[in-house]
Amino acid sequence: MPTLNQYRESILPPDEPSRLLARARLDTLTKPLGSLGQLEDLAAQILAIREHSAPLNKAVYVFAADHGVTAEGVSAYPSAVTEQMVLNFLAEGAAINVLARLHNAALHVIDVGVDADLNTPNLIQSKVRRASRNMRREPALSPEELDQALAAGFRMAEHAHSEGRTLVAAGEMGIGNTTSASAITALLTGLPPATVTGLGTGISASTLAHKTRIIEETLALHFGTPKTPPPAREILRCVGGLEIAAITGFVLAAAHHRMVIVCDGFIATAAAALAVGIAPNVSGYLIAGHRSQEPGHRALLNHLHLEPVLQLNMRLGEGTGAVLAMPILDSALALYREMATFTSAGVSQAETTGATT
Repeated sequence: MPTLNQYRESILPPDEPSRLLARARLDTLTKPLGSLGQLEDLAAQILAIREHSAPLNKAVYVFAADHGVTAEGVSAYPSAVTEQMVLNFLAEGAAINVLARLHNAALHVIDVGVDADLNTPNLIQSKVRRASRNMRREPALSPEELDQALAAGFRMAEHAHSEGRTLVAAGEMGIGNTTSASAITALLTGLPPATVTGLGTGISASTLAHKTRIIEETLALHFGTPKTPPPAREILRCVGGLEIAAITGFVLAAAHHRMVIVCDGFIATAAAALAVGIAPNVSGYLIAGHRSQEPGHRALLNHLHLEPVLQLNMRLGEGTGAVLAMPILDSALALYREMATFTSAGVSQAETTGATT
């Protein structure tokens, strides 16, 4: 399996000539120019990544881990919920199970840091440690733990490639991970923590103020007042989570294999933004599945210049928003592939002389 540096150096931008050819074909289809709106942008991006229009082969990988910062009282739920929800995923009772079944996306659940001993069939075991450390007190991960978490993501992308997947998404489960994602977002965008910190799992206004203070103190502890964003690896080491690091690795390796990558919500997009920080060419492989209610997610989408496919006021995670967007991507590609052209259908095109009457 390649190393982080090898993945970073191997990632090329999507093929621009293929994008231009796709745009040219879209303009010949039996519709007014540009009338399919964002669907045309999506089809052209997919063609630039894959260079052909065959149907997509879909999968979603849900990475689970606990966060030591929950000891600071930043979440409405106890850490035990991470373990309980992983068991719910494996029992096929969660929202992501329903949506993955409905939209024909293979679902895989990976333990990279759940604070429990889980020996359940169908759970992929990649545990680095039982929860990250409390980032308010010390770095969340050691350099070695960070490398192991990144490698867990690499392995899952290699698994997707070996199964012929061409459209992938990463979901997450980890109580406390919006605190980590908010810290990451503040560092990447330069925005104050109060601007990018939201309600997470539904905390009260007083807990939100406390959560914001914890993030401010955490950033001051590790980074002081940086004038530019710290290196992505250092952000992950100090304020990341094991599942966030794994998703970062997953996104890097998936881009290496020229897969279409659908970003889910706040946490998964924070990981994708870190992957872009490591290898800027990753950005061309990303599609924003949706825009969540978390203010930090909006900031990250602006930072990455991504236009979301959906806006449904969701804040669930798990990969749900990404999987909901997948049938729209299927639709964009099917329209590109199957619509008649003006010539083949014998339909007259619009006048293009610019004459007025």
